[in-house]
Amino acid sequence: MSLPQPADLVVHGGTVVNAGGRSAATVVVGQGRVLAVQDPSLPLPPHRRAVDATGKLVIPGGVDPHCHIGQRLGLYQQLDDYVSASTAALWGGTTTVVDFAIPEPGQSPLAAVQERRDMAAASRCDTALHGCVVEWDDTTGKQIETMAELGVRTIKLFTTYRNAVMAQPDTVLEVLRALHTNGGIAYVHAEANHVIEDAQDIAASAARADARHHAFTRPELAENAAVAQVLATAEHVGAPVYFVHQTTAAAVDLVRAARRRGVRAYTETCPHYLYLDERSYTGEHPERFVCCPPLRAGSSVAALRARALVGDVDTLGSDHCCYDTAQKSEHSDDVLVMPNGLPGVETRLPVAFTQLVRRGGMPVERFVAMFATNAARLNGLTGKGVIAPGADADLVVLDPDATRTATVADLHMETDYTPYEGEELAGWPSVVISSGRVVVDERGFHDPGPVGRALDAAPIPGHLLT
Repeated sequence: MSLPQPADLVVHGGTVVNAGGRSAATVVVGQGRVLAVQDPSLPLPPHRRAVDATGKLVIPGGVDPHCHIGQRLGLYQQLDDYVSASTAALWGGTTTVVDFAIPEPGQSPLAAVQERRDMAAASRCDTALHGCVVEWDDTTGKQIETMAELGVRTIKLFTTYRNAVMAQPDTVLEVLRALHTNGGIAYVHAEANHVIEDAQDIAASAARADARHHAFTRPELAENAAVAQVLATAEHVGAPVYFVHQTTAAAVDLVRAARRRGVRAYTETCPHYLYLDERSYTGEHPERFVCCPPLRAGSSVAALRARALVGDVDTLGSDHCCYDTAQKSEHSDDVLVMPNGLPGVETRLPVAFTQLVRRGGMPVERFVAMFATNAARLNGLTGKGVIAPGADADLVVLDPDATRTATVADLHMETDYTPYEGEELAGWPSVVISSGRVVVDERGFHDPGPVGRALDAAPIPGHLLT
């Protein structure tokens, strides 16, 4: 193929790693896309800028399938917006973020999508959206059809948080069926609400409903039970289903067993569930680690990590929720009131890379699948998650052997803490390229302005992953 003269950018000297393999190669970029991935023995084509990646890995820009950006959840407003969250994402090697359009009380799912897409116009990187359905009525099916026409084919369902966002089992069934008809897939937060409410009541009666005892208020059994129920519904209607932030080996095993039966079922986990455990709740600031589901026992974390290392976990989502220490501590005596969630859109790559690749020996190809490729496929985002001719020019250059101590002073999220303070992490990007623009390099961040596109999801057909 003939290349334009000159190319906008060449990335040379590095090892290009895709989910399907790796090779030494030169990546040629023009007009926001990969023009060629050529043999490194060939002379560099004429170019405006060169990035020397000698001795480093070149991987696809990350696709974070699970971000909450500037949302109000319960009493608390998250502290970031699309400008700051997308900037932090780029610093961390994520070039596409998928946010949630969760309706406010009285707001329709479609109106929530339209409102949040308008907000995303300020983003510094590409964005996509999940819709959210709380209650099925005679308009919901048409709204799902319209959302699909607008390029939103993933819908979030919660099986917990009664009187807020919880969807009843009949709503789950109807949404799964409607999404299947419209080429989409449900993203399910699976915890059995009746088990959680009872555990919370027991904790409250014993004065143990504070942050230090958070893990006891949302037991592993609740997650496993809800996953089994939703899988049965998906199998009944023949629809695909994706489980967000899975934390237990048993839940992952349920999904994998269903997939062997022919159910299109997929597992996401988060870096904090692979790296941290419930001992964080015994420290000086347990409230900083309150998230739902909670951090699990060390043995559970090890078992989950083992499933990830053998390929039973499909994607890595940050479940980014940006609160600060004042918000987290205000009601730390009551986990039913205090905000839950951890800041993580910027640290997703180094935390997971350290735990899975450096410590666990995961092949980088498998890591790339979890970090970018699978999330792109499961969200219908064509051109993302791969370095190949015609794909979007989203690239991350990193030295797999270099480490850096994580500290909030060096991060860019709108919060005053990180759960990984003082941890020595590998996998930090040295160069980040988003849609062909160098946005992070040795000189720092180069703000591209509000250039992020609202991506339209293509229909999500068949078994996308093995």
